[in-house]
Amino acid sequence: MTEALIGLAALLILAFMRIPIAFVMAAIGFIGMAYVNNPIAALYNVGQTTFDAALNYELSVVPLFVLMGNFVARAQLAAQLYNASNAFLGHRKGGLAMATVVACGGFSAICGSSLATAATMSKVAMPSMRRYGYADTLATGSIAAGGTLGILIPPSVLLVIYGILTQQSIGKLFAAGILPGLIGVLFYLFAVRYVTWRRPQDGPAGERMSWPERFRTLSSVWGVLLLFVIVMGGIYGGVFSPTEAAGIGAFGAFVFALVRGALTWKVFIEIMEESVATTAMLFTVLIGALLFANFINLTDFPQALVRIASLFEDTPWMVIVAILVIYILLGCVFESMSMILLTVPIFFPLVDHLGYDPIWFGIVCVVVTEISLITPPVGLNVFVLRGVLPDVTTGTIFKGVTPFWVADIFRLAVIVLVPWVSLWLAGYVS
Repeated sequence: MTEALIGLAALLILAFMRIPIAFVMAAIGFIGMAYVNNPIAALYNVGQTTFDAALNYELSVVPLFVLMGNFVARAQLAAQLYNASNAFLGHRKGGLAMATVVACGGFSAICGSSLATAATMSKVAMPSMRRYGYADTLATGSIAAGGTLGILIPPSVLLVIYGILTQQSIGKLFAAGILPGLIGVLFYLFAVRYVTWRRPQDGPAGERMSWPERFRTLSSVWGVLLLFVIVMGGIYGGVFSPTEAAGIGAFGAFVFALVRGALTWKVFIEIMEESVATTAMLFTVLIGALLFANFINLTDFPQALVRIASLFEDTPWMVIVAILVIYILLGCVFESMSMILLTVPIFFPLVDHLGYDPIWFGIVCVVVTEISLITPPVGLNVFVLRGVLPDVTTGTIFKGVTPFWVADIFRLAVIVLVPWVSLWLAGYVS
């Protein structure tokens, strides 16, 4: 157990020094394995873990969903989703910000990436909100927070990784993420409403459209709905596996972008390069986390945690509260993927030992990591917006996201206290 604690301490110190987390986890995993076992075993662990990750059939869903999201982003679907949402909500106070949140939710259902959603929607929604005199705090806050929905609303790469790490059904996890994702959209709308109630000048009302105009905007988003129904409906209906669904989704997004005229040879090459780079980054982090997890599991640290958790069998909720506090604190330092890969191998045996549903715990983990995307000092979505909108200060964006991460805390409480929210739809997936 001492070796594991030293390894965890070294990881946190090196992470605070801004050394890439993938290389930190891999290095500590190798050194720890060499110390606990022997250098030959550590070298074998590196080779075998890398080989298994590269040839894991279930992990092929990751590059396919990444590819699908990149095709969708180039097909201008984000702008059409925003226009449709704006047609129904833009005439209200804060309506453009509400439309941004709803459009982010729709775009997330196809894109699956929080960072891509935030970057894309900033280019689509920010000009409109500025034209109507929205405060930069509300405008950037709604974009950054709306972008976090990308890691929960299926297809979600984080849910895929969690399912692989814990041997849980990816289809069930996808189904479980739908209601919490919709609740997230609803709570974000409440956050916008609260901001405009306190400061009406931050989100003035826009123009009201007629009902025929509103319905015309809906006709432009049929591609999003069709792609989502095919991919998710096929998984939930047992027609094909998540990996097959990802392949069908990527091909459907390719065809859609091609029909839209958004796909030139140059753009196609750029999409493939972006997908390869993103996939390589994800797999590098994953392999590093697996090496670290193998080292931790070789010590008696997981068993020690289970023994400690056994002391709280009469009050298991205390263990969940402690885990949530740790997640929120780690979220101030780590990005979402690193948090999941680092903590799930440690916390999952505890939760499983205490009898909690692993599907429910997966949704809880992802919702907590969502919060980390907009909390200081890391807040990756905040820094994505800072890069896209160089004239807006980081402090302004963090101020703008405050009502939204407060709303996320309330949503987390609902999901933790009412597990049915996560498990109802998952119960219909075989």
